[in-house]
Amino acid sequence: MDSGVAVGRVIGRAAQRSVAAVAARDAEAYEGAAVELAARNPEQVGLVLGGVVRMLLEEVHPDGLDSDDLQVVLKRCAVDNIGWFPELDPTVLVLLLTAALGVHPSEEEAPRVEPAAMARHAPLLVADLLAVTRRPLADYLDASLAEIFVVQTNELP
Repeated sequence: MDSGVAVGRVIGRAAQRSVAAVAARDAEAYEGAAVELAARNPEQVGLVLGGVVRMLLEEVHPDGLDSDDLQVVLKRCAVDNIGWFPELDPTVLVLLLTAALGVHPSEEEAPRVEPAAMARHAPLLVADLLAVTRRPLADYLDASLAEIFVVQTNELP
């Protein structure tokens, strides 16, 4: 379990660097942090950052989400970032949002997206939602890691 916590912390540090780079619109710093995230196990990165995105969405929309709410998030994130991150792919943002909400299309339905693209786009969503909540990323990372720890602990035989 300790190694899982250590991995989560490494992912968290890379996520903090990448989200800070998004906020600063620093493409060079973002590239370095995104490469570090992409080098990690995609499932682990997805668990940590997916948990953060879900928690942020729940906080921003405490009465629930509908498709209009998701479109607002997608549009705001895309418009705010396309100027400095020209590789932005709205399809990847959609897949990240739906995965964070626990909706996973079948392999036949979903377009094939490389894990590196997912790791490069997740911090864009996190930074966008953090700008709305105005709370530090560390709060959500800690909560996401705690939630993962509880789930993994309960799954042990």
